[in-house]
Order: sequence, then structure tokens, then C-alpha cells
Amino acid sequence: MANLFDQTLEQFNQQLTRKAPEILQVNVGKMCNITCVHCHVNAGPGRKEIMTLDTVDKILDWLKDASQIHTVDLTGGAPEMNPHFKHFVREARAMGKKVIDRCNLVILLEPGYEEYGEFLAEQKVEIVASLPCYSSENVEEQRGEGVFDRSIVGLQKLNALGYGIDPELTLNLVYNPNGAFLPGDQAELEADYKVELKKAFGIVFNSLFAITNIPIARYSSYLKRNKMLDKYMQLLIDNFNPKSVGGLMCRDTINVGWEGEVYDCDFNQQLKLQLADKGEEADVADLKLHAWDVDLVRFEKLPIKTGSHCFGCTAGSGSSCGGTVA
Repeated sequence: MANLFDQTLEQFNQQLTRKAPEILQVNVGKMCNITCVHCHVNAGPGRKEIMTLDTVDKILDWLKDASQIHTVDLTGGAPEMNPHFKHFVREARAMGKKVIDRCNLVILLEPGYEEYGEFLAEQKVEIVASLPCYSSENVEEQRGEGVFDRSIVGLQKLNALGYGIDPELTLNLVYNPNGAFLPGDQAELEADYKVELKKAFGIVFNSLFAITNIPIARYSSYLKRNKMLDKYMQLLIDNFNPKSVGGLMCRDTINVGWEGEVYDCDFNQQLKLQLADKGEEADVADLKLHAWDVDLVRFEKLPIKTGSHCFGCTAGSGSSCGGTVA
């Protein structure tokens, strides 16, 4: 039976199909040094889920033969807190892959992680850093007391290393709303961020990604507590944009969980909508996929798993890990 999202796709004569996979997004663990209200991973200091060295190496071995995968996108939690993070980065970079680190900035100031900025610069890792606003009040409402000031210090440290200045050291920021509403215009937000951060703190960066909050996990609980979940879901549904479908990240991305299991996106991962493939044997039951089992040709033909949360990626200008899509 088709879900509401699939019905909406059909209503607008849209098909959600895969392209050839180009990006490997890997959640290396749910451990994080901060706890954010909008976190769809339920990450925090108390989480113990962490990718082992054996799993990292299995993924890297598979990646050696996956020449069409040009980007490895590392996320968490705070991905730097995985003890094998540097190993993962070095090996992926040695293969010639672009590596993205989804950094919360504050981790760069924590004891034991003070040199990670230098490591990222040395490896020419692209940094995508979360900064929900350029004012302390909005940031700390989402991410906790003192996080804004430490984030600013983290950004200044990255600028001092050449991030946002050197063409080989890309620094992108992420904006997401601090309430139950859609992001504003991405280009206008980027312009405002660049003016305000430069004027107040001397900070420069490359691009801003405006990302819609997805109503799952901790953010869903937050909405429920504040009796806003139904209203927010209706907002997403009412603002469905058929032009966003072609740019959705699930079309060209393989998403991998901390145990190596495969999903369509990070949101499906948190909802445990794991992908399966029966391989070439038609009479064999579907087998749950792990990264090292993926056949890229067959993967492209697998259907994408959807649900009501998908309205979050298709509302307004659309949303992906790289910002708006329409």
C-alpha cells in the first residue's frame, strides 16, 4: 500500500529513482560532545555506538574498487570522536577521494582534539560545519549554553589554518531553523551570514547550506512535547515542491550506518529502513545489505524507501546535506 509521500509523487507525476551512486555517506558513530535539540541521530556524550576498525577497513576495501564513488562524507555524532577517524580519512584521501567532515566546531577545542583542525587541513578535508545562526541566542537555544562562543573560536581557528581562504580548504556552514518553520532563501541567508560573521568576528567561509529539520528522533520528540508535530508535518506536506525530487540526495548517495549497514539516507538510517538485495538469484530472499556487499550496478536498480519524513526534503526549496535542491 502506497504511503502518503508516494501518493503525492504520483499526484505530481514524479518518479523517485536512483542515479549512478557517487557519494558514500558514512555515520561512524553516535557519540557526540554536545546534545542538540534538532538532532535526528539522538547523538550525545552518553551514546556508545561507534564504528569499529574492522568495519572501517571492510568499507575501505570495498571503496578501493568503487571508482565511481568520488566523495566520502563522514558524519556522526561528532565523527572526530571515532578513534579510527584519522585512519578512515587518510586511506580515503590516499585513494584520491574527496572527504567531507561534518564538524560541530566545538569538538576542535575539546581536550584530545585540539590538533584535529591541523589534521583536517593537512589532508585537505572539506569541512561542513553546523552554525544554526550568527547570533548566540538562537544557537544556544538549539545546541546548549556556551556552544556559540566556542563555535566562533572553532571557526576562527579554521580560518587561521586557511579554511575559507585557501581554494583547497573548503569551509561550508549549515543553517537550520530554530523552530517549526522552513528555512528562508539560502542565497539571502548566506549573504547575511557572510556580512555578520565578518563584521563581528572576522570570520570568512565559502558557502552556506540551508537544511530543513526532519521530524524524526529527538526533533520529533521536541515537537511532540511542544504540541507542534502535527502542525509542522502539515507545513511540510502543504509545501511539497515537485521540482525538488530530481535533486534529492537519496538518488546518488549510499548511506552507511555505524555497523556497516546500508540505507538510502541518514534519516532512513535513524528509522532503521535498511536496504536489502536478493542479488542475482530471483528465488533467494532479500538479504540485508552491508557496504561491502553492494554491487553498484544492482544498487542503482533498487527502489528507494520512503515515508512521511521525506516531505522534509521536498518542502519549499527542498533540502539535502548540501543545502537546497530546487
